[in-house]
Amino acid sequence: MSNSTTARPFRVAIVGSGPAGVYAADILTKSQEVAGGDVEVSIDIFESHPAPYGLIRYGVAPDHPRIKGIVNALHRVLDRGDIRFFGNVTYGRDLSLSDIRSFYDAVIFATGAVKDAELNVPGIELEGSFGGADFVSWYDGHPDVPREWPLTAKEIAVIGNGNVALDVARVLSKHADDLLATEIPDNVYQGLKSSPVTDVHIFGRRGPAQVKFTPLELRELSHSRDVDIVLYDEDFDFDEASDAAIRTNNQVKTIVKTFTNWLAEEHDESRVPASRRLHLHFLHTPVEILGTDGRVSGIRFERNELDGTGNARGTGEFIDYPVQAVYRAVGYFGSELPEVGFDTRRGVIPNDGGRVLGHDGTPVPGLYATGWIKRGPVGLIGSTKGDALETVGCLLEDRAGLPAAEHPGEQEIVELLESRGVDYTTWEGWNKLDAHEQHLGASYVADGGLDVARERIKVVDREQMVNISKK
Repeated sequence: MSNSTTARPFRVAIVGSGPAGVYAADILTKSQEVAGGDVEVSIDIFESHPAPYGLIRYGVAPDHPRIKGIVNALHRVLDRGDIRFFGNVTYGRDLSLSDIRSFYDAVIFATGAVKDAELNVPGIELEGSFGGADFVSWYDGHPDVPREWPLTAKEIAVIGNGNVALDVARVLSKHADDLLATEIPDNVYQGLKSSPVTDVHIFGRRGPAQVKFTPLELRELSHSRDVDIVLYDEDFDFDEASDAAIRTNNQVKTIVKTFTNWLAEEHDESRVPASRRLHLHFLHTPVEILGTDGRVSGIRFERNELDGTGNARGTGEFIDYPVQAVYRAVGYFGSELPEVGFDTRRGVIPNDGGRVLGHDGTPVPGLYATGWIKRGPVGLIGSTKGDALETVGCLLEDRAGLPAAEHPGEQEIVELLESRGVDYTTWEGWNKLDAHEQHLGASYVADGGLDVARERIKVVDREQMVNISKK
């Protein structure tokens, strides 16, 4: 049966409340068809966590207030009252695809990418070898990761040349007291406080002109108190492609200039050495994580050289570094969703412009994707908005021909969740939890007489989050 909006609103479910999902909801409500009155929509967002915002809450380093500011924009959208939020509801466990299709005319999957991409080198399974995404989840207070983290290493390797690698290395090397002003939970502060780390090494496969850092993220490394940045002259051998990028790309030019300024500062003999060091290495490809008695004891790299095109090739020279922990930060990877196709190579839902494709390569009516689960874990907020615009455009174009929901009443999905005993949270509940976390920050008393102003302290325990939301 084809859809009709003459008698009722067009019902849309969005799975995921990070930027991708919230932007899709916002763009749909502001579309010409909806704003002009041709289409009335009713949108429900489902989130597996009790709190909204996805990777903005659980994937951004706590000392990034500028990026955390995106939360304010997402809050304004959800606070308008025309989009419902159902937290603590997991797709594939609490709701199946058939459930959603029974209650909604269309569904947009915006589940992002939260797992670590694989790094296939010998020794990756050793104790002391970690995924960067897992560590990010820990220090961001994710409710589904252990409360403790084994921070016993003095020397640490971080593999990757993107912003996540910088975040991981910065948090590992930063003094815990300097993170107190952020929203980190107490267990994270205590764990970092006890860390014996002295040296954190970041390794990239290509050269300084090929890094995936953004200039702002890179410069933040120099803001860490009592942490020296160490670079190596032999890593700064630029090829023709590097020189061209420096001349023509302002971002590359800024990044390389930052590196060269730091190199010059290293030779200032009047500087007092810091108690911790953050090393930046380029032209290194990991070939093996070394172990002793089942634990990480070092890492071996092949030394690279640039080939003239900006790509790297091995030289046959191998270097070993003594480290007691290795963090891989080589990218995120999407997770397969029940009853939905999945590209195991790219980690995305197969789609054409946001229309989810079936096994035969044709669009599945009523199923859409946006954000990282649509395009892969690349691009910033601007790309996410563009994704949502494209996907919503396809949905609206298809609207009249989509199968109609059998149970489109707004209360019917509530009754289903309650009949299944799903302890869901609401937007009103999030506002209660938000106020509670802010109160924890305002009433915080630091140990040792530290004078610290805290905006909030995250609640970590899932059951506690739900209970506070339902008070």
